[in-house]
Amino acid sequence: MNDTPYASSAWSGHKGHQWVLHQRRLDRMLADFGEAALDAASPRPGDRVLDVGCGAGTTTLALGRRVHPGGSVVGVDISAPLIQLARSRPTGGAQVEFVLDDASRVPFDPGGFDLVFSRFGVMFFDDPVAAFRHLRRALRPGGRLAFICWRTPDENDWISLPSRVAGHLVPTPPPGDPRAPGPCSLGERPHLEAVLREAGFDDIEIAPLDRGVVFGRGATDAEAVDDALVMALEVGPMSRLLEDQPDEVRAGATSALRDALAERTADGAVVIGGAAWLVTAGAF
Repeated sequence: MNDTPYASSAWSGHKGHQWVLHQRRLDRMLADFGEAALDAASPRPGDRVLDVGCGAGTTTLALGRRVHPGGSVVGVDISAPLIQLARSRPTGGAQVEFVLDDASRVPFDPGGFDLVFSRFGVMFFDDPVAAFRHLRRALRPGGRLAFICWRTPDENDWISLPSRVAGHLVPTPPPGDPRAPGPCSLGERPHLEAVLREAGFDDIEIAPLDRGVVFGRGATDAEAVDDALVMALEVGPMSRLLEDQPDEVRAGATSALRDALAERTADGAVVIGGAAWLVTAGAF
């Protein structure tokens, strides 16, 4: 990938290490979305599954449990720190393998998989049509594709909130190409469907899925806000917004974000709106 915040060098550098550090928090945030995607994928015992952008392996291991006995799962990710963590986790007897590579370029055996799955791992391809075409060739005839991806930034409060609350303190970068590699590159439904059709998929179903993203938890609401601030300042969009900003700007933006998070807190949790596409398709 090119030199962007989502390039392989970033994922194997600071970004990857931050995701390892906050793996449990991130899995908690994405749990409801991941379960919905797994249910839509309907993995069966004996299936051979490819997990694209597997990260620390949470979905790969869940797939392994569902295809056991007789099935197998290959998790692929470009982040060395995340793959290292994934390989250290117990498999519970499931046949699971983790590969450090770019799923859009790995020379998979044609027709080697029954199912290609991804939880928020397909939005970072430089050339999405070529990438999905490559993944389709890895599926057997009649194989299945199932993934979940974010919708547009405006629909995702967890993405848009930092710039709204801190925009008066930090100059907001001009809007870039909404289809450039990044969390919301497939957020426009017509574009998403066109990519899949051009890649050769059929029987495409795209459904909206709205869930709360649990950004922080604590014994009290105040502790939940503190927990959410850690995520926002170290992993989320606010971390990029405040990069290289002076201390007084960081302090002001952090205070504004704390107030906004406190408004979204109840029963020891900070919940921010998330909006995704739940996608299934066939390879014929």
